[in-house]
Amino acid sequence: MTTAGRRHRIASDATAAALRDTLTELRIGTGDEVIVPSFGPSAPADAVRLAGALPVFADIDARTFCLDPESVAALITSRTAAIIPVGVFGHPAPLGRLGELADRRSLALVEEGGSAEDVGAVARRRAHARFLDSALKGVVVPYAEPGVHHVYHQYTVRIPGNGRPDRDAFARALASRGVRATVSVPVPVHRMPAHRSGEFLPETERAAADSLTLPVHSGLTQRELTHVADACNALGGLL
Repeated sequence: MTTAGRRHRIASDATAAALRDTLTELRIGTGDEVIVPSFGPSAPADAVRLAGALPVFADIDARTFCLDPESVAALITSRTAAIIPVGVFGHPAPLGRLGELADRRSLALVEEGGSAEDVGAVARRRAHARFLDSALKGVVVPYAEPGVHHVYHQYTVRIPGNGRPDRDAFARALASRGVRATVSVPVPVHRMPAHRSGEFLPETERAAADSLTLPVHSGLTQRELTHVADACNALGGLL
């Protein structure tokens, strides 16, 4: 194993190729393990494999959908070389806690690169999210850690009930009312054929089964937002 030391690197962007290049610069490859999330895009795990290393999947914080530092800590072995934290749906990864962990265990911390966003569009999405937070009933609205700047790339709620069947029924009922909701993470990365592994990730599995993304893009009107909330609230006792 190559000892990466305490190095915080930011990839040029969030693609697998950019993350792979950053791992290669750190001399992370064959024989190394890199801890990555399973809930979200496959790019981090793809990058690890492209670099010749082995992705190890950690579980998420059930509230933020981001990597759970305690789960990460439990997976560190003598082969672990790095951690790749990923912001999810616009909520930033817990870089402070993961950075401290990387420091203690002499690991590299590889952060995905981001692109500049229109400040006005972000402000509108945040305003839309505040409205939905206050208007929605019967679903679990997104959580933001105190002090973080959630930019709501997606507004993802959790549907109480029996996981995937109730979530899918809720989405179909919304569609019949003219609201297009989507499943952002239909399959966790550790369940995909290219990365199938034996990790037990209960919070990741639950989130993939009961989460649903509602419209929150910056172009929505107040009338459209109100319709989204009314449609959701009308289903409160039906599913």
